[in-house]
Amino acid sequence: MKTKKQILFPKYQRILEQLGENIKLARKRRRLTTIQVSERAGIDRSTLYEIEKGTPSVSLGAYFNTLRVLGLQDDFLKLAADDEYGRKLQDLDLIK
Repeated sequence: MKTKKQILFPKYQRILEQLGENIKLARKRRRLTTIQVSERAGIDRSTLYEIEKGTPSVSLGAYFNTLRVLGLQDDFLKLAADDEYGRKLQDLDLIK
């Protein structure tokens, strides 16, 4: 089955690319090779390469396992944790 290409606006693509760069730097700070991280994360080395490039079609599980290998799995809990817009909407309903 052919995978569907994920299309992002350039602004959001840059965010993913920054995430990939952060993951790459974390790996290098720990002096881990791409082979070591990919084996420990249970992914192909080419998938790790795509993660470090910020490719949007890589599964969320692959991103998570890579972060887990680097000891950064708790950073996943920070995603969407501060829902400022949602709280404002909720507060508007409470005012009514």
